[in-house]
Amino acid sequence: MIQYEDLKKVNQTLIPEYISLLSEELQKGWYILGSQVKAFETNYANYHHVPFCVGVANGLDALILGLKVFDFPEGSEVVVPSNTYIATILSIVQCGLTPVLVEPSIKDYLIDVTQIESKITPTTVAIMPVHLYGKVCDMTSILELAKKYNLKIIEDCAQAHGATHKGQLAGTFGDIGAFSFYPTKNLGALGDAGAILVNDHALFDKIKALRNYGSEKKYYNKYVGLNSRLDEIQALFLNLKLPKLKEINAHKIRLSKIYEENITNPLLIKPLLGDDINTNVFHIYPIQTEHRDALKKFLFENNIQTEIHYPVAPHNQEGYQKMLFGSYPISEYLHAHLLSLPISFAHSEEEILFVCDVINRFKP
Repeated sequence: MIQYEDLKKVNQTLIPEYISLLSEELQKGWYILGSQVKAFETNYANYHHVPFCVGVANGLDALILGLKVFDFPEGSEVVVPSNTYIATILSIVQCGLTPVLVEPSIKDYLIDVTQIESKITPTTVAIMPVHLYGKVCDMTSILELAKKYNLKIIEDCAQAHGATHKGQLAGTFGDIGAFSFYPTKNLGALGDAGAILVNDHALFDKIKALRNYGSEKKYYNKYVGLNSRLDEIQALFLNLKLPKLKEINAHKIRLSKIYEENITNPLLIKPLLGDDINTNVFHIYPIQTEHRDALKKFLFENNIQTEIHYPVAPHNQEGYQKMLFGSYPISEYLHAHLLSLPISFAHSEEEILFVCDVINRFKP
């Protein structure tokens, strides 16, 4: 069986060194906001050529803190794509703000920048672009809108580690760059972990306090904060894995090209590759087909696992019926017709060629 993801295989070369270093860390007796977190914050900021990084507990908290730091008035509107993972919208709701959904482009599945301006109102305070599946949004256009209407930009980069737009890395365009290191990400930890990139020193200091109960000085709480600290165990692993990110992304890009060159079945539409403007690092390789369920079943019967990202559009989720309104046909279409194929650092080129062969034999 070709698994959709094999995290044991992805991380196996790092484990011996990790175990050795972990033993050393355990002997130090400092387990919260210690040397490994500080090192990762420095390393991740340097990787992105930005001055500041704050390690947090997970990607959701990175988004929440990225909003919370601005003290937006309750009920303020935040523009967000209608086809994102629910965490993006949940962060807005958790901060007492109002999500305003914008349809994606049917071509690249990213927020349709031509529709954003029509959704901006006097109560709009921010745009939250989501670099979905491994490709960066049209940040040139989004930055122009933000400047025109004096809006903040909080980038959701959970699926775009190392992806670029015009040579600039995801997470470095806006006021905040929020990352998740969930284990399946291109830069995945061994559990939940996240980080925030920021250029402004005052915001950096405030986010550091907010992640630690709102405290700049122990037992003195300047802000109403959270308990959201990247722990030493995850930071240690991320410090080992960060130097491999370029290799991981390059491998996934090679696999995407195999799909592009070898899938010939006319019943599906392949995602766009990277180009001179955007580097697509393919956290996910989503194909579009009118026969998704049948294809998924056919692939499984041929020992190939796939996933669906994601089966239900946010505005159709049961828990959001009283806060997300409107019609979003493009989002609904994509949620009903996209199927994610295996594209892991653990997969060989031969395995992906086999997947292509099976797909080309598919008939509904």
